Amino acid sequence: MEATDEQVLDNPVWNALTTVQAAMSEGTRHVKRYRRNILSFIGYDHASAYQPEDLQPWLNEGDYCFLVGKLPVLPADWQVVLELPCAQMVLREMVELPVKTPVEICLLTAADRPEMYELVNRVQPGYYNLDTPSLGSYYGIRQEGRLVAMAGERMRMAGFTELSAIVTDPAYTGRGYAQQLITRLCRQHAEEGITSMLHVSLANERAIRLYEHMGFVTRGEIVFRKIIKS
Repeated sequence: MEATDEQVLDNPVWNALTTVQAAMSEGTRHVKRYRRNILSFIGYDHASAYQPEDLQPWLNEGDYCFLVGKLPVLPADWQVVLELPCAQMVLREMVELPVKTPVEICLLTAADRPEMYELVNRVQPGYYNLDTPSLGSYYGIRQEGRLVAMAGERMRMAGFTELSAIVTDPAYTGRGYAQQLITRLCRQHAEEGITSMLHVSLANERAIRLYEHMGFVTRGEIVFRKIIKS
């Protein structure tokens, strides 16, 4: 794959919302966001004649959003309240790791959404909305009838799909569930001719090591910024 192909990952929100996920967007020629019930992400065209007022209509007073990557000049009443530096990792060549205990993996459906929302926001709060699963395929693992691990697809753009919501109930960690879910999604992407990628907090060294063992390589660092409108 040519390096130029990966330039879409420098501005993932914008490039997702202007290609594969355009139907899930609202906005203008310079600014787009996912519909509010789906995902609280806003992107802007880095190459455009952007002005701060272009952002203003796309965040309600008291609401929040996430800007991923390059930070523009913000409207006066927008404030960065959290910065999360992440590794942006791309799957170069999938490595099939030994599985500790194989378990059944199920495709999650609309009926599972309340349980998915509860699990993700208990483990990784703030980045997942009730209708986020409409962004792609989500798989889960159940134990004793309860959803204890899941993973799915979030940002999708030409040639790339982001893995996201990779969470395991703390009572069930260490069993290789995340590995099995990631493998399922990456196999699906390979069959579709898509490159898997993901974002992970630089502080999450355990997860980064797992992804590296599975064949992911850090392409660079990218910052997720939570912004509120006062």
